[in-house]
Amino acid sequence: MRWLLVLALLGAGAALGAGGLLLLRDDGPEELLPDLDQAAPSALGIVQVGDTYRLAFASAVDNVGRGPLLLEGERPSRAEPAMTVRQLVRRSDGTARVRSVPAELRFVRSETHAHWHLLDFERYELRRAADGTPVAPDEKTGFCLGDRYETDPRTRLEGEPADPVWTEECGRGQPGLLTVREGISPGYGDDYAPALEGQYVDVTQVPAGRYVLVHRANPGQALEESDYANNAASVLVQLRRTTGEIPSVRVLARCPGSERCSR
Repeated sequence: MRWLLVLALLGAGAALGAGGLLLLRDDGPEELLPDLDQAAPSALGIVQVGDTYRLAFASAVDNVGRGPLLLEGERPSRAEPAMTVRQLVRRSDGTARVRSVPAELRFVRSETHAHWHLLDFERYELRRAADGTPVAPDEKTGFCLGDRYETDPRTRLEGEPADPVWTEECGRGQPGLLTVREGISPGYGDDYAPALEGQYVDVTQVPAGRYVLVHRANPGQALEESDYANNAASVLVQLRRTTGEIPSVRVLARCPGSERCSR
């Protein structure tokens, strides 16, 4: 049961509380929103590719909300290269509210896979620790969301399914699809290994020093959530460079839940 707190005008016969506030019962269905919780970057290392050096890392985003993150892409014909995106917000009575999302799904071919990518779901950035100045952005093409792992097998969240729901790979090898669905269930997470394309920032021209690597889910808040306060996490790193050798990186501090990291 929910209650609505309504500001009412003072008048004869009105059963009002203090300050002209009226409590009304609202028995409508509740919206079960997702809550994306960004994990701190992990598995950091420097990889040499040709004449460039990349700071590679793993990333992960958990859904700790009451409802799934459920997205649907659609295009009118194969002549359109991109799909528009809708978010389906589940309600407690089994219905859903559909809202348009300012995002795109595009079919991306890479060395290890070819499927439909949601653009700009997560963003990576390397910042100078001293003043927060960005020094290297990511080059990620997009994301295929799914229930890749259970967040905590010892605890079951409200609304968490017994088994993963979103296990398909976003239309893998099917560039002709007109619709695609993807999502993350409550109690599950979506992760990406350092070996995958785009899981790095280029540090070829970045001088030695202290930096903060920031990962942020839903960076433009295009997706509706119950809480945006846990969308960013970071690590403080020391980048070392020696002439003629591959640079090295050492993690000095981990800061889940914050884009600012220091020690």
